[in-house]
Amino acid sequence: MATIDSASSAIGPKTRRVIETFDRYVVPNYRRFPICLTKGEGSRVWDAEGQEYLDLFPGWGCNLLGHCPGPVVKAVQEQVAKLIHVPNTWYTEPQGEWAKLLAERSFGGQAFFCNSGTEANEAAIKLVRLRTNGEKYKIITFQGGFHGRTMGSVTATAQPKYHEGLGPMLAGFQYAPHGDLAAVEQLVDERTGGILIEPILGEGGVVPAPPGFLAGLRRICDDRDLLLVFDEVQCGCGRTGKWFGYQHFGVTPDVITLAKSLCAGIAGGAMLTTVDLAKHLRPGMHAATFGGNPIAAAAGVAAIRMIEEDGLLEHVDRAAEAFRTRLLALKETCDAVRDVRVIGMMIGVELSIDGAAVVQACLDRNLLVNATQGRVIRLLPAMTVTEAEVEEGCEKLAEAIREVAARGSA
Repeated sequence: MATIDSASSAIGPKTRRVIETFDRYVVPNYRRFPICLTKGEGSRVWDAEGQEYLDLFPGWGCNLLGHCPGPVVKAVQEQVAKLIHVPNTWYTEPQGEWAKLLAERSFGGQAFFCNSGTEANEAAIKLVRLRTNGEKYKIITFQGGFHGRTMGSVTATAQPKYHEGLGPMLAGFQYAPHGDLAAVEQLVDERTGGILIEPILGEGGVVPAPPGFLAGLRRICDDRDLLLVFDEVQCGCGRTGKWFGYQHFGVTPDVITLAKSLCAGIAGGAMLTTVDLAKHLRPGMHAATFGGNPIAAAAGVAAIRMIEEDGLLEHVDRAAEAFRTRLLALKETCDAVRDVRVIGMMIGVELSIDGAAVVQACLDRNLLVNATQGRVIRLLPAMTVTEAEVEEGCEKLAEAIREVAARGSA
């Protein structure tokens, strides 16, 4: 947490007052930079002191269409003036339209709406168990994956650092090395009900599934009557240049979980599944009070329409190629860059140096990025990022990497 004592003396008076309030009243469960953001537009944000930043990690990946995209803002403003919230014991037009649009762009089926990725994964975990009335309750997940913070989802996350101090974990989860089909086959037994995986690891470092791996999982599930669940909380909703990450691999899952960018910055989550499987999530077995509320639904509908009307899936392909060209050129001239992985607007730059130091060096240049797995710089740019912003961001990132590398070799 950025307390006044530890913060730089350069903190402005407006930001200082906000930090003082947080120090007194907000639980310190986040590490925060000593910056108070006050407004945003596209890939730009401004802080309380008027400083402008280029944001290539907007909203932790939630702001898929940039900050305050016009069509989404308009849809939310209109909806909030008509109906803010009603319980799911009633029908609302926006929720039905939202489900229809998602079904038509995926494998059909039906949607359960919630508020976050971890809730969507909890729904999927329940669906796996409910399909056999709990007889097949085990779920195989993968090292390096990340599925959320609630107890079921954090247990599904095969990274011990997220389990510290929380035991005992939920029974029934088994972990396999990412990409190892033989290990998966060895874990499957008569109690196994499903396999849960991110088609592209997000927090794990922007790592796509190895060639043939998802197809192999599909085969195992078909042969052993298991559900194949794809966690697309980070890679879904158009971020990769296709509507869903699975569409890059030619493998269709039984269940998809979505959140983050689903509503272009408004809180929202969803689980998509087939009509046949959906019947197992019967009334009384699962719910989300705010799930599919009119505001989230209006935002979700507006986001889908904006992506299509503005041709953003095609724009993602062009922007991704621009990032790839510049970052691969950096790799050729900078020994600190070990690998570059670009899948649409999911970008991982793997380094031989400390990622956190690079994030700080980028911040010093008014560029916002993220580090994950210690040495991977993760970018989740908005689909609307411009070519000029790609060039600016890559230039500042290159400067930051070289600075930190030089500092380490000095």
